[in-house]
Amino acid sequence: MEFAELILTPKLDGVLLYDQLSERPIDGTLCITGHHLILSTRKEGAQELWLLHQNIDLVERKPHIVNNILEGGTIILKCKDLRIIALKIMSPQEYFNVSNSIEQLSNLEETKMLYPFFYIPMYSILEDGYALYRPEQEFAKLLANGDEWRLTTVNSAFQICPSYGAKMVVARSITDEQIVQSAAFRDGGRFPVLSYRHANGATMLRSSQPLVAPGVTKRCRADEAILNTVLGRSKKGFIFDTWGGKGKSGYTETDQHYPQWKKVTRPIGQFSSVSSLLDSFQKLMEACNDVQCSSDKWLSRLELSGWLGYVLNALNAACVIAQCLDQEGSPVLVHGGKGLDTTLIVTSLVQVILNPDCRTIRGLQALIEREWLQGGHPFTTRHKHSCYTPAHQRRKSSSATFLLFLDCTYQLYAQFPCSFEYDHRLLTVILEHSYFSQYGTFVGDCERDRLQLKVFSRTTSLWSHLNRPEVVKSLLNPLYEPNPAVIWPSVAPISIILWSELYSRWSIDQSQVKITFGRIQALVGREKDLRSRAVKLRRQLAELQRQLKHSQNGNGAEDHRHRPTDDVYDPGDDGDEESVSSDPLGTSK
Repeated sequence: MEFAELILTPKLDGVLLYDQLSERPIDGTLCITGHHLILSTRKEGAQELWLLHQNIDLVERKPHIVNNILEGGTIILKCKDLRIIALKIMSPQEYFNVSNSIEQLSNLEETKMLYPFFYIPMYSILEDGYALYRPEQEFAKLLANGDEWRLTTVNSAFQICPSYGAKMVVARSITDEQIVQSAAFRDGGRFPVLSYRHANGATMLRSSQPLVAPGVTKRCRADEAILNTVLGRSKKGFIFDTWGGKGKSGYTETDQHYPQWKKVTRPIGQFSSVSSLLDSFQKLMEACNDVQCSSDKWLSRLELSGWLGYVLNALNAACVIAQCLDQEGSPVLVHGGKGLDTTLIVTSLVQVILNPDCRTIRGLQALIEREWLQGGHPFTTRHKHSCYTPAHQRRKSSSATFLLFLDCTYQLYAQFPCSFEYDHRLLTVILEHSYFSQYGTFVGDCERDRLQLKVFSRTTSLWSHLNRPEVVKSLLNPLYEPNPAVIWPSVAPISIILWSELYSRWSIDQSQVKITFGRIQALVGREKDLRSRAVKLRRQLAELQRQLKHSQNGNGAEDHRHRPTDDVYDPGDDGDEESVSSDPLGTSK
């Protein structure tokens, strides 16, 4: 297939662009390329639209009919970055041509036709983002000891677990054969693997839940051995279920086979499927886009969406697990369903709470690599559709799992604004690139997919872009002060806030927020300048004091050579004249 076959009208003049915040439409020329929708007014300083087709979630048509005659129409584009854009076209034929082209180009099924495989960066790649956060590097200190943990390549061909990476960290005492047996016991082959090791030695593992199928045994000694190995000196461990299950038996480990492990249920929500999260997000955005509704109705719609409830539950589960690791020193296994969604939300949040490295820009990148990309979260499948596509038109495998994690991270940032090197801007950038991007980081559902698509050799990593000095500078939190301590967030309902910088940015003018943020940056910059000047002045003062002391010492030695000693009689000194003394500056009194 060639892009030219899908582009019926590559260029069209006289197109009117409407967006949610502009009072007047923009009249310009519309150009359609293989990957972008471009609208330019050709006027100096005027706004231009560059929209990736992959960003478009839904195309709606509103034909303009007068006296039963079609006179063009309006094409409404609802985007995955939550924008809503309208294009008004006067010609009936061009109206159909443009709308059909956009709909087909925004729903390409062949992954290799997406923009990351065609994008060529116009800057020098300082470091390969794909090579930055490999397991052998992330767990280097842990593996260096060689006593407790090792790197296994039992899944190098992805035959044991299709969604896991080729390399994983497991307990040294566990054999590859035991791993194979445990994988056969758990849904999707996602056997327990190391997610995080706390400073006190307590470990957090993650996996899927045990399989429920006819003929599948309810016991696996190899799986029991994997869990019992990490108990160490602890007398008990905890198994956290983040999904809730459909019954007490079959969906979790049997008590009699895991006697040292206490099972705790902390579901993020009562989901019938992963798409339930997207249903909730859809209701949230319907409320956020309705700027005309009353405050009572708004609050009611916000509550009915259930979104903030999911945020609260995820943070609550993460805090309980973090307490088990930090305060009790007990190992934890986290699972939920297939281990691809709620499990990753919670294990990631636990690390943001406990590990200060995860509150830095590179630390967040490493966390997303470990838990989400190498952990097998199916980004392409989950992000095929977003909140604007009606439920009956989207795949049931679509979800907003990753968004929920980023929203929870935003809540932590909002409660501890000085403990994060980044702010909400980085979270927004990463979210957008996970849905549509010129970079290949989020392409595919797992490492196996990315290898088959040759993502690592044919595309550029998002991390390579974000880590460029000029880009990093634009994402820094001006209030950041490194905080090595654990951060314990409030999980009271009143503490959970709406991420308005994301959800309302296209419906409510954010210019005042930007002005306020600019003032904060200016104040912080001024404070840094004053601190720098103060340090410089202190150094100058210290140098002057050193010179003064040296000068005094020199004058004192010279006076000593010419002044009579006390035991030598001076006939000129009759004791009647006033003695001469020097003040600290050497001046005569």
